[in-house]
Amino acid sequence: MDIVTLSRMQFGMTALYHFLFVPLTLGLAVMLAIMESIYVTTGRTVWRDMTKFWGTLFGINFAMGVATGITLEFQFGTNWAYYSHYVGDVFGAPLAIEGLMAFFLEASFVGLFFFGWDKLSRPAHLFATCMMALGTNLSALWILIANGWMQNPVGSAFNIDTMRMEVTDFAAVVFNPVAQSKFVHTVSAGYVTGAMFVLSISAMFLLAGKHRGLAVRSITLAASFGLASALSVVVLGDESGYTAGQNQKMKIAAIEAMWETEPAPAAFTVIGLPDQAGRVTRHAVQVPWMLGLIATRSIDGEVRGIKDLVADNRLRIERGMLAYGAMRTLRANRSDTQARAVLDANVADLGYGLLLKRIAPNVVDATQAQIDEAAWYTVPAVAPLFWSFRLMVGLGFFFIALFGTMFVLASRRIVERYRWLLRAAAWSLPLPWVAAEVGWYVAEGGRQPWTIDGVLPTFLSVSDLPASSVALSLAAFVLFYSVLLVVEILLMVRAIRQGPAAHAQPAAIVA
Repeated sequence: MDIVTLSRMQFGMTALYHFLFVPLTLGLAVMLAIMESIYVTTGRTVWRDMTKFWGTLFGINFAMGVATGITLEFQFGTNWAYYSHYVGDVFGAPLAIEGLMAFFLEASFVGLFFFGWDKLSRPAHLFATCMMALGTNLSALWILIANGWMQNPVGSAFNIDTMRMEVTDFAAVVFNPVAQSKFVHTVSAGYVTGAMFVLSISAMFLLAGKHRGLAVRSITLAASFGLASALSVVVLGDESGYTAGQNQKMKIAAIEAMWETEPAPAAFTVIGLPDQAGRVTRHAVQVPWMLGLIATRSIDGEVRGIKDLVADNRLRIERGMLAYGAMRTLRANRSDTQARAVLDANVADLGYGLLLKRIAPNVVDATQAQIDEAAWYTVPAVAPLFWSFRLMVGLGFFFIALFGTMFVLASRRIVERYRWLLRAAAWSLPLPWVAAEVGWYVAEGGRQPWTIDGVLPTFLSVSDLPASSVALSLAAFVLFYSVLLVVEILLMVRAIRQGPAAHAQPAAIVA
């Protein structure tokens, strides 16, 4: 394994591990605010006990999320030094704002949430809980603004004088349509995770005949909140599909294993067997028109296939070669006006020219065969994307069915009669994490071979390190994070077994 593969494995492992905690933090924070709002408005202490019980589980998860998130951000400087140099002026700004604005807000009010119960009035403590929930969502917003720019690098331009990408329109970076659609979709998925966590553990309580008061109320809240969130995920996922169809056409074509451009509106492939070597999808079962409606929201919009997109990228690589040659000329003679004009005309395709550095000793002298190889290199791994997307979508519809059924039965107060459904809810506990992780893979794996789509190839982004050093740190991370995961599970199980009685308000204080 080379340094690029090892660096990707390390970042992917830490990101996937960190993303175990992020969705639950997002979902539980909002649900805690809802529970405490009911307590403040009704004065019923059972809702206070519920808030404190679920808040304990939130705190364990929050601490693990902070620890893993800090490690993740440091990797930009250790394993991805050229990436940090090349795009740090753009990418670093949202991350800095996230730390200064969102993380400090979130961390401060987390402290008030846990230690302010007997020191703050009910409305003041509720305010702290709501601000904690707001902080978690703002943190996700700025991180996804940074990630959205990696998917759709708007509001920035390459500066030949500094040899870096620089911000030209910060508002365009913030209001990037890809970032906004990713934010609402990801946050809604987090709400589903929090709702399933509460629903599953409450179902376990009912199956064991424990803590009925907390469990019934928690199921009612989780089912209603989860149903609304799961429906939102589907609707907002459609928006993500539309923005990707406008800005990341290769990702959409790869997700659908669509090799040829079809007459509009394109059909959606429900199942099939993608064959990347043969550049065909075998035994495809399709729904007419569906992909065209999702990706273009029209009946006449074209969804281009992989082969046509590769042909487009071949032309962009050729223009990128011109930009690269002009850049080298300007570095030797900054007053060369002809080279400046060539660079300005082709700078949008400079990143495609950089793809040749992987296979051609001299970019400007690349052969047609090397250009063809680089063009096909822009196609991500089709089969993993194809099946990951369908797993994510299938789980999304399962969540709607489960939450909807539980909501109806809980509203009629007969959910305890259906023990098979309670068992299904209990066994469904890990499924939102599965959906979130494969969704993350679809978003990030579909962008390959780019760290910044169309701007900076992944293989150029890594630090100049010995592969053995990254392999050693990867092994250390796997070992350390595995221990952390075991510790977190043990702490969670211990808190769940203690139940809400450990957080109940003493009778003298209640009186």
